[in-house]
Amino acid sequence: MKNYLVGIDLGGTNIKAGIYHSDLRAINEISIPTEAGLGPQHVLSRIREAVRVLIVKTNLSLEDIKGMGIGIPGLLDPVEGLSIFSPNFPDWDHIHIINEMKDYYDFPVFIDNDVRVNLYGEWLHGAGRGYNNLILITLGTGLGSGIVNEGKVLYGTSYSAGEIGHMNMYRVGRPCKCGSSGCLGRYVSAVGMVNTFKEKLREGRTSIIQEWVNHDPEAIQAVMISKAYDLEDALAIEVMHETGSVLGFGLSNVINMLNPELVIVGGGMAAAGDRLLNTVRETVSNHALKLSGSKCRIVQAELGNRAGTIGAASYARSKMLG
Repeated sequence: MKNYLVGIDLGGTNIKAGIYHSDLRAINEISIPTEAGLGPQHVLSRIREAVRVLIVKTNLSLEDIKGMGIGIPGLLDPVEGLSIFSPNFPDWDHIHIINEMKDYYDFPVFIDNDVRVNLYGEWLHGAGRGYNNLILITLGTGLGSGIVNEGKVLYGTSYSAGEIGHMNMYRVGRPCKCGSSGCLGRYVSAVGMVNTFKEKLREGRTSIIQEWVNHDPEAIQAVMISKAYDLEDALAIEVMHETGSVLGFGLSNVINMLNPELVIVGGGMAAAGDRLLNTVRETVSNHALKLSGSKCRIVQAELGNRAGTIGAASYARSKMLG
């Protein structure tokens, strides 16, 4: 009897995969290297390898699988099952994921953007449980986001609603891969915060982090700024607060427009926790519309790396239930 769902979170470095009972209870979760540099067909074979490993580890067979969801970074058409472009994968251009999987699996396969499947995970199983109006932002290499409005995930005309990371914050700012400049994600992502830190070093500022990296600025990582913050390093504190302030202004605009009950902050940089979020909350309190701002909580994601896999499985389940 087909009682199990598979969720895949496709990343540029690792493929995270999970198998769940039809009621979304976790059975097993794994991670294997993506090996993205070996091309699209190899990445697709690695997805299938992740499924094979899961099946073996849980003593199941493909006949036990009811359906599978896959979260994929970049632009896609989830209805067609087409991944149009993904910045993490060389030569990845109009890859028809669903067609590629039909030759191997009898069960249905569904795709969606990786941030949206993370949204499904946190909304249904994590920090967003019980909320009908919420936003998830993920802070990593860039800023990803997904939106639930009145109990429904927003997709938009071209399935690209919710690109909060590309809100223009500065008329003249850091160039962005989207073709614009001054985008929010260029300042408040992990990469953005490190770039802010390095800019201040070039201005002559100093930090304990310089000793940690033997004065090689290219070796600086976002987690180091959190550690230096805890050691009361003045520059780390300044950069963390500046980053939180910019994010707070960006979220003030979003809160004024969408009036959410909750903003969930996830991604690797969310580990900064209240070091970052206290400034975000203060900025929102001072600059969002008072009624909207007072009704919105800003919290850290609960599920961490698990959000993508359980979210992908939940997405597949919702598609199968119609």
